[in-house]
Amino acid sequence: MARAINQVILMGRLTRDPEMRTTPNGKNVTSFSLAVDRPGSDDSADFFDITAWEKTGELVNQYLSKGRRCLVQGRLSFRSWEQDGQKRSKVEVIANDVTFLDGPNGDNNGSGSSNSGSSAPSSNKQTKDVAPEDIDDKPIDLSEIPF
Repeated sequence: MARAINQVILMGRLTRDPEMRTTPNGKNVTSFSLAVDRPGSDDSADFFDITAWEKTGELVNQYLSKGRRCLVQGRLSFRSWEQDGQKRSKVEVIANDVTFLDGPNGDNNGSGSSNSGSSAPSSNKQTKDVAPEDIDDKPIDLSEIPF
């Protein structure tokens, strides 16, 4: 039998500050919304509700705010409920990992990832954009690789 794959990767900007709350079982959960630009369009975006649990959610709540860029890796989740006699439903992304793409001042120096294995974003991690013309297309000599 074929196995189903449920994986989502989104990059965008937070549309509002994250909101963290604690469940009755004592687990922290953080909710935020992400605006993802549509390819080929200057002024339209898709909006996604994101839920991050425990350590990932705590780091998102601590380090991200409205307008900051991030990369979210997770899975789609569908839930339905009844409210005031009407059936409601929602599709959201459950984040497994959130990578912070802006530095603390909103600059483009990436500040780290919030996966549950890391304790906090690394402030000394720097990223650099590489233009396609900067890439050297020479073949790699595999005998020079030290491992």
